[in-house]
Amino acid sequence: MNRWLVNRTVASPNFNERKLPISMVVLHYTGMKSAAEALERMCDPKAEVSAHYMIDEEGVVTSLVPENKRAWHAGRSYWRGVTDVNSASIGIELVNPGHEWGYRPFPEAQMEALLPLLADIVKRNDIPRGNVVGHSDIAPARKQDPGEYFDWARLGELGLALKIPAAKMNLFYDNPGAFYLALERFGYDISDGRAAVTAFQRRWRPELIDGQIDGEIGAILLELLLERDTGRAT
Repeated sequence: MNRWLVNRTVASPNFNERKLPISMVVLHYTGMKSAAEALERMCDPKAEVSAHYMIDEEGVVTSLVPENKRAWHAGRSYWRGVTDVNSASIGIELVNPGHEWGYRPFPEAQMEALLPLLADIVKRNDIPRGNVVGHSDIAPARKQDPGEYFDWARLGELGLALKIPAAKMNLFYDNPGAFYLALERFGYDISDGRAAVTAFQRRWRPELIDGQIDGEIGAILLELLLERDTGRAT
């Protein structure tokens, strides 16, 4: 870790040993009223929750758990066959009240702090772009963060996550089951189909999030699968 990327360290006791090599980054929002409240919770042994980093809205980066340890940020989750996401990932919490307390766009100072930190983590750990995900991607039935205001497109343009593909046409699958199977093939948990569709929309088509399968998201999913199958969506 380049120390210049981190402004301070506040050690959290909430971690244990990894069981898997690092292959993912999970982005969250704190979903609490203030940064101080979020930090207190992530350092409270009774809460049993933490992350490796927290970035506040002024761009201050706080290290909470060493990267070689398993922080407790993902909870019950799944991505591309991995069920112990905590063991396989680095978790970054972005201070934001979230949907419960007044969800708002992420300030530029916060994004400017996130981008070099994320770039450093991805490079050092050789993390595929397709494994830079949001909490809602890995836990669609439980989570909405980092939410529709997060600038995934910017991360995609910088090569830090997958680019959001354009829907070249409307594509309707033969039936909902076919869409769900394609969604599972890309990486999502589809045990709650509507929740998985909603999470997909929140990430890849945030302009309309209704949980309904339509031709536009069908086309976006096809493009993502084509890129993955040709090795461009790694």
